Amino acid sequence: MAKVRVATWNVNSVKQRIPRLLPWLDERRPDVVCLQETKLTDHAFMDALGAALSGRGYEIAHHGEAQWNGVAILSRAGLDDVEVGIPGGPGFPHQEARAIAATCGGVRVHSVYVPNGRVPDSEHYHYKLAWLAALDRLLQAGPAARMVCGDMNIAPANADVFDPDAYTGQTHVTQPERTALADLAGHGLHDVVRERWPASRVFTYWDYRAGMFHQDLGMRIDLVLASDAVAARVRAAWVDRQARKGSGPSDHAPVIVDLDEAPDGDIGPVVPPPSAPVVRRGEVKLPQAP
Repeated sequence: MAKVRVATWNVNSVKQRIPRLLPWLDERRPDVVCLQETKLTDHAFMDALGAALSGRGYEIAHHGEAQWNGVAILSRAGLDDVEVGIPGGPGFPHQEARAIAATCGGVRVHSVYVPNGRVPDSEHYHYKLAWLAALDRLLQAGPAARMVCGDMNIAPANADVFDPDAYTGQTHVTQPERTALADLAGHGLHDVVRERWPASRVFTYWDYRAGMFHQDLGMRIDLVLASDAVAARVRAAWVDRQARKGSGPSDHAPVIVDLDEAPDGDIGPVVPPPSAPVVRRGEVKLPQAP
């Protein structure tokens, strides 16, 4: 995989996002795209997008189910050895459509949608931890050149949320979740956005409610993790905040990583930069908080 742009985006229902997705593909021209939360069966995905994506030169691998979950890899850099799911992974009760992998230009690319966890210490939460452990085992058994792209539903550190106090007692920030993610990344993977911008304010998700996006009150839960050989090729790594603006957006913004060459230059961690100032701890409560 040479001179390639890799992107990951939780589209939060791809059928609703078609008017946003196709122009975005034309504008940003990613070579490999990992999608999450497509919320369509494989047949419905191809019916809705197959022709439009093929016409843009993408090969398509999709693993979906009606109404929930769903992951995909779109590639103009090759799409070989497609594998859906996680062998031996946990079910809830069945193994949900949350993982798909393919080899794109010599790099093993994983598109993942980690379970939410809902409430700490619930059965959903323990399923989330078991799912992450199964993903870790899969990655350790795979090839050295690999990327894991997707919605991790975990903010790796306090710097990855607008205010840690606002998330007290909630999922996405608990120590067991963060430890599970750190253990996975600790097996030779780099968080390429954070490593490139260690002190920057970078979010990828903003709640639809209460003007959270416009105030830049978000979380960084969509990540690109890359092995040593791939991380060494990163020339730019950034969040396309522009894609979260306007009418009918997903509540997530795409993360874009350029390997070997950066067509737009090394332009910074967020495009365009957030205009809102950093809030003080305790100033803002989440919309659902009492």
